Amino acid sequence: TPCRKLAGRTLFITGASRGIGKEIALKAAKDGANVVIAAKTAEPHPKLPGTIYTAAQEVEAAGGKCLPCIVDVRDEEQVKRAVGDAVSKFGGIDILVNNASAISLTGTLDTDMKRYDLMHSVNIRGTFLASKICIPYLKKSSNPHILMLSPPLIMKPVWFQNHVAYTMSKYGMSMCVLGMAEELRGDGIAVNALWPNIQIHTAALDMLMGSELSRSTSRKPAILADAAYAILTKPSRSFTGNFCIDERLLKEEGVTDFEQYANVPGARLEPDFFIPDDCLKEFDQQPGSGSSPSLSAAAPAPEATGGGSGNALDDIVHKIGKKLSTELVSQTGGLFLFQVKGGENFFVDLKNGAGSVGKGEPPEGAAPDVTFTMDTESLLKMFAGSLKPTAAFMSGKMKIKGDMGKAMKLEKLMGMLRAKL
Repeated sequence: TPCRKLAGRTLFITGASRGIGKEIALKAAKDGANVVIAAKTAEPHPKLPGTIYTAAQEVEAAGGKCLPCIVDVRDEEQVKRAVGDAVSKFGGIDILVNNASAISLTGTLDTDMKRYDLMHSVNIRGTFLASKICIPYLKKSSNPHILMLSPPLIMKPVWFQNHVAYTMSKYGMSMCVLGMAEELRGDGIAVNALWPNIQIHTAALDMLMGSELSRSTSRKPAILADAAYAILTKPSRSFTGNFCIDERLLKEEGVTDFEQYANVPGARLEPDFFIPDDCLKEFDQQPGSGSSPSLSAAAPAPEATGGGSGNALDDIVHKIGKKLSTELVSQTGGLFLFQVKGGENFFVDLKNGAGSVGKGEPPEGAAPDVTFTMDTESLLKMFAGSLKPTAAFMSGKMKIKGDMGKAMKLEKLMGMLRAKL
């Protein structure tokens, strides 16, 4: 029926025991779809919610039929067995969603080869393998789709410089879209990518940023589920080879209320990695949707007090010192070094005791977790609130070296400090 477009269709979703994959499964289940939950989590995880069995219960409660399968996408035999079981139970496969993913936002020297291999074997090889095994069955479907949760292929150094191994692995998934969309066009199999405009609140983001910060700056996985539904219900022969951004796609579908997807209505939202420049510009200019105007080329620098930027930097250091607390330290857990071109360096220790701040380098033996490099004007704008750290980084005004998970906490830190600056 028109309102239940996925009724009776069979979806094979990797990594669907929680987060985005589970949300896509539940959206399809409401139509009465058959859903294969293909994920590793058979036993409860000490830190993460959900197993393939609890997800299956939710799918069936939402109106779908479900087959939970223990699948490590790195294991060819497990993937083959799960696909075979799905075909035996449901009669075929109409849709494959390659959602399973591994992440480590580390630079080259900090990425051990075990972590490198995990990202590449899950993200690229797992996507290629699941697609390869499903294609013979997808060819028999009346509207077959493969959907990758992967970014547009934007070849800009900013998306590589701090986590080249992770970027390579996610772009590898997107290269599968680029190649397979053309390879399978004659078979009528659509191959598309979907990526969020704004960070999505998941267990992975919690581990990177801390639960409180990740929740307030991100959206619910429901926005990606709604966008995935829009893609997977389009005619496969005409809608293929696209790199979709969730918010843009939903706007084209007629969605106007994006506050429904906010975890904290009205909060300042953070753009995700790998989004196109025009999306970044929209984000910076957009007062609604839980974000606020920030980066502007014409934004005036704050007035330096007492004649010169040196005094303004002194003022910032002094006021940061007054704002430090054990609570801020427990929320942040990082030692930050600010290298100021044309000014004096300073550090903020939010790792030890009640925190500390000082000019120059951190005390001997204390290596910074993150080093931020920028000019004086950009630093002053950031502390004044007219330049967001995310925008400064993406526009090249600020360089970041070190732990990207801790670096992502700078936005929240700035907001808390600015209340008194």
